Amino acid sequence: MASETTHAAEAAEHYVGMPQLNPDWFSNQIFWLVVTLVVIFFVLSKVALPRIAAVLAERHGAIQGDLDKAEEMKAKAIAAEEAYNAALAKARAEAGVIVAEAKAEIQKELDIAIALADAEIAAKAAESDVEIQKIRDGALAAIKDVANDTTAEIVKAIMPGADDAKAVKAAVAARLKG
Repeated sequence: MASETTHAAEAAEHYVGMPQLNPDWFSNQIFWLVVTLVVIFFVLSKVALPRIAAVLAERHGAIQGDLDKAEEMKAKAIAAEEAYNAALAKARAEAGVIVAEAKAEIQKELDIAIALADAEIAAKAAESDVEIQKIRDGALAAIKDVANDTTAEIVKAIMPGADDAKAVKAAVAARLKG
C-alpha cells in the first residue's frame, strides 16, 4: 500500500489540474457515484415520492370536491332563479287579476255614482224648471201690472178725463200678445 500512496503522490506531483479529472481516480469516483445514486433512488422512491404522490392525490381530491360543490351550487342557483322567475310571473298574473277586479269594482261604483248624480241633476233641473216657470209667470204678471199702471198713468197725464181701466187693460193685453 505504501507503494500505491507513493505512486499516487508521485502522480499527483506530476499531474497538473483538477484531481477529479485524474484517470487514476476514476474507478473510485464511479464507485461512490453509483453508491450515492442508489441511496438517492431509494430515499426518493421510499420516502419523498410517496409523500409527494399523497399530497398530489389529496390536492386532486380537494379540487375535484370543490368543483363538484361548485356544480351543485350552480345547479341550485339555476333552480332558485327559475323558481324566482316562476313566482314573479305568478305574482304579476295575480296582480293583473287584482287590478282588473279593482277596475271592475270601481267602474260599478262609478256607474252607480253617475246614475245617482244624473238622477239628482234631473230632480234639480225639474225643480229649477218649476221655479223658472214660477218666476216667468210672476214676472209676466208683474210686467202686466206695471204696464197697466204705467199706461193708466200715461193716459191720465195725456187725457185727464179718459179714465177707462178696462180699455187700458185690453190695450196692454193686445200689445203683449203681439
